[in-house]
Amino acid sequence: MVKSDSETFAVEKGYGQQAVDWLNEEAKKNNFKFEARLYGQEITTQNFGSFEMFSWIGDMQVARKLIVKVSKRFKIKVIEGSYKTKERILKISKQDYGMVRKGDKVIGHIAFTASRLGGKWEVSAEELR
Repeated sequence: MVKSDSETFAVEKGYGQQAVDWLNEEAKKNNFKFEARLYGQEITTQNFGSFEMFSWIGDMQVARKLIVKVSKRFKIKVIEGSYKTKERILKISKQDYGMVRKGDKVIGHIAFTASRLGGKWEVSAEELR
């Protein structure tokens, strides 16, 4: 297992603590190496609404599996982040991409940017699917 982390996963606003608590309980119950935490940042999108961002550490496959399960469990939209481009271009800002899901269904895509000097993630582009 390769240990990973991400700060570009999110759950629909109003469900942050409930979803993160459920994610951590589910991981513990199934003995997965995964831990999620809210870090106090919200983002607003034009097409998908507002989200509470959370960070996690653990296994990437587990994180992707759990984010779909939490979406189904609470019938909410989620952002499954941590997708990168294959290009290796040196830039002033960090970039990350994500899929917006409702259960198993991908309903859109989202692009994030943040300053390399520790700035907050911002939505730079979004598209409905």
